[in-house]
Amino acid sequence: MVLFTLAFAGCNQTDTPPPPPKPIPAAQKSGEIVVMTRNSATAYYENADGNFVGLEHDLAVLFAKEVGLKIRFVVAKKFDDIIPTVQAQQVHFAAAGLSITPAREKKVRFSGPYQLVQQQVVYNTDFPKPKAMKDLIGKNIEVVAGSSYVERLSEAKKLFPALSWKETQVMESEELLDRLGANKVEIVIADSNIVDVAENFNPNIAVAFNFGKPEYLAWAFSKDADPYLYEKSKLFFKRIKKDGTLKRLIDRYYGHVDRLERPDIVGFLDKMNKVLPRYRRMFQQAQESTGIDWRLIAALGYQESHWDPLATSPTGVRGLMMLTGDTADRMGVKDRLDPKESIAAGAEYLLDMREMIPGRISEPDRTLLALASYNVGYGHLEDARILAQRQKLNPDSWSDLKTTLPLLSITDYHSTVKHGYARGGEPVLFVKNIHTYYDILVKFEKPYKPMLPKFNSQLLANKER
Repeated sequence: MVLFTLAFAGCNQTDTPPPPPKPIPAAQKSGEIVVMTRNSATAYYENADGNFVGLEHDLAVLFAKEVGLKIRFVVAKKFDDIIPTVQAQQVHFAAAGLSITPAREKKVRFSGPYQLVQQQVVYNTDFPKPKAMKDLIGKNIEVVAGSSYVERLSEAKKLFPALSWKETQVMESEELLDRLGANKVEIVIADSNIVDVAENFNPNIAVAFNFGKPEYLAWAFSKDADPYLYEKSKLFFKRIKKDGTLKRLIDRYYGHVDRLERPDIVGFLDKMNKVLPRYRRMFQQAQESTGIDWRLIAALGYQESHWDPLATSPTGVRGLMMLTGDTADRMGVKDRLDPKESIAAGAEYLLDMREMIPGRISEPDRTLLALASYNVGYGHLEDARILAQRQKLNPDSWSDLKTTLPLLSITDYHSTVKHGYARGGEPVLFVKNIHTYYDILVKFEKPYKPMLPKFNSQLLANKER
């Protein structure tokens, strides 16, 4: 009897769960808002200048400024950790692209909605297009665990009992869409804003049909938390809708999704004959000051703007070389729309990137890495080189980095490196396109030999391997 009692008591001791963590202090008391978000293209990520951006980031920073408090972001490790973390009051709210659903409304309370998205069924165009839910039966479907897609699929299963799917622990649907493009899965369900981004880098995926009615995105607050921030958030979204701030922010990130076009040889040859002569001397002057082959600078300029000196993107990148405001300031540019200033600054910036590459790396890899850094930022390039080392690849080889750069959009990889998420597939296409344009210019345009060259550089004279 005594032994039984002791054994029972010991079992109780072992099985007693640890006490739940205490809620964080109210923001007014601590002077700081703690926000949970996602490291992704649609929420929060580091750009090429090393600054954090993203729609959720920008909205939360504006909100913190409005209420006069500091802000700190906490990046979720798994998507299905977000709602429980909010419920446990370990953050003040989640700004993570969460859609308002009936199931979630039972767990948290939402701010005013700020963006309407549509769930979409996405397929690989190498295979027949499904036309309705019944066509998905027997298909290999993947969705993010804890996402609203699971809720909607569960509702659909009531009508189609044979419907099945796999819930994965990846953070982003963007990652699943990449798998779809690589023929590793047959069907993915994702929000329209995410699909818009992914289609640019996966030309063989497309929307089969919309899934259900559109849903609004909103911030999620604990139902038991101090109502101060929640009430302020409703006023905040009401104001930015009224004064146009919200519309401008959404347009910045989604009004014109960055697209890396396939090299249009006919169009390029036409502009090489009609437009390039206006700027040829400016590109050659940039070679005089940097030593970089003027044809490479011209190829970079074409990739960036199609040699349009007035080009302006919704994200604020401007001019023939599409310089950010930070880069223009760093390079001493007074007018980004002045083609001479833009070309000179773009060439100098490329030279800066090239000189940051370890000296042991020879051409053409050195310049190819510099071009990738021009696009994605040196920090993300270094992260890709670290991933290459971990995979026993050569971090000094562009051929190997073309393999590891796209991994920066995958949670299991970007969460282990310093600079986090990046659209790693973009610099790969960026460099490939520039190399194509450069090869055409080398064939049709003569090299320039300045009287007093800064240094002699072959750069991309060797073909990419």
